[in-house]
Amino acid sequence: QFVYARNVLSAGVHKMEYLAPLEKLIEQFRKLPGIGRKSAARMTFAVLDLSDEEVKAFSDAILEAKRQVRRCRICHNFSVEEICPICADSTRDRTIICVVEDAKAVLAFEKVRGFRGVYHVLGGVISPINGITPDKLAINDLIVRAKDASEVIVATNPTVEGETTAMYISKLIKPLGVRVSRLAYGIPVGGDIEYADEVTLDRAIEGRKEF
Repeated sequence: QFVYARNVLSAGVHKMEYLAPLEKLIEQFRKLPGIGRKSAARMTFAVLDLSDEEVKAFSDAILEAKRQVRRCRICHNFSVEEICPICADSTRDRTIICVVEDAKAVLAFEKVRGFRGVYHVLGGVISPINGITPDKLAINDLIVRAKDASEVIVATNPTVEGETTAMYISKLIKPLGVRVSRLAYGIPVGGDIEYADEVTLDRAIEGRKEF
């Protein structure tokens, strides 16, 4: 039955009554960013190939992550504790703050290992067309932190929204007498920091320029 169902879905045939559980799972996978119907179908059949124990472990891991992971009280990065390991690390230079759009960018920068400052996760970028205004981002908390900083590195992605957000942040922080810099991108316009290789990110940090 699963083999027949796989062929039906691959051929582009849509919902059938006895396939309702499969369709339900496919639609859930489609909610993930960048996942289309074909990818969602492949993931669905991959789950069906797992044992009951493996499926339970998979679902338990999702629920556990959702229940235990929170936002760091200081930088808004993901954390299990109230304060994330980076903010709690006394060897970090708290006077240099790297501003990123999301937690995925933090992971990308941490792979470089050359950056020893701290981070601030905005939770997105300014995008009025999508209803994302400055008050919906963690910008006010950034301004408070910036008062004790020597430099704020704005590392939003090189997209229209990312550049708009960078300029907005720069105009708010510069009057505080704090240096505001922008990454020297080797990343193509419209690209994502999370997909950049370590060498590119390292050079981007080292070659950052003041606004």
